[in-house]
Amino acid sequence: MTRTFDHLVGEAESVSVDGWDFSWLDGRATEQRPSWGYQRLLGERLAGVGSVLDIQTGGGEVLAGAGPLPPLTVATESWPPNIEKATRLLHPLGAAVVADADEPPLPFGDEAFELVTSRHPVTVWWDEIARVLRPGGAYLSQQVGPASVFELVEFFLGPQPERVRRGRHPDDAVAAAAAAGLEVVELRSERLRTEFHDIGAVIYFLRKVIWMVPGFTVGQYRDRLRELHEQIESDGPFVAQTARFLIEARKTG
Repeated sequence: MTRTFDHLVGEAESVSVDGWDFSWLDGRATEQRPSWGYQRLLGERLAGVGSVLDIQTGGGEVLAGAGPLPPLTVATESWPPNIEKATRLLHPLGAAVVADADEPPLPFGDEAFELVTSRHPVTVWWDEIARVLRPGGAYLSQQVGPASVFELVEFFLGPQPERVRRGRHPDDAVAAAAAAGLEVVELRSERLRTEFHDIGAVIYFLRKVIWMVPGFTVGQYRDRLRELHEQIESDGPFVAQTARFLIEARKTG
């Protein structure tokens, strides 16, 4: 039975968007994964260190699923629902979860960690990462690249200026890492296919990834959402391109 626009909207508006688990989208949206396998790489790095700091951990799902954690494992998160979820998930694994505002300074001493990690950070404070890393330590991160899912962003906000489309460019990350005294040892970028199969998936995604369409509410965009619903019903999934890059940098001094 075909689900109506109102049914899909009500369903997507009522579901929790806490944490960084997108399993609600199973069967409703698909996202091609980067070839490097961030969680697998993270597990390999964790196996070789005694201390790690995971910045902006979300609900802790990625860190928890990467394998055995080092003796000193700390995760930071700023959003209260995520802090609660990460605490429940990571504490039994021996990790501490620290509430942090995602603004400098990080609440840790100099040279406190052998490894710093972050998957899809909203902001990257390179000087602080360099400060808390021990000499020889590394930063490993998978980040959102430029103009990611902008087909969807521009459906709601209209064409975006080039400076906005270029934001989060990996070249800028390399320059910022170097300015903080870190040497980039690996950089990989990919653009990947993402499909939204119903309007509920779009609503859930925009509620969860709040910086895509800032201040998004169903009420504000209801007419545009209905247009997109009708487009998906007639033409099939809405297709967008996701941008991802992997960066690994080492503190040599």
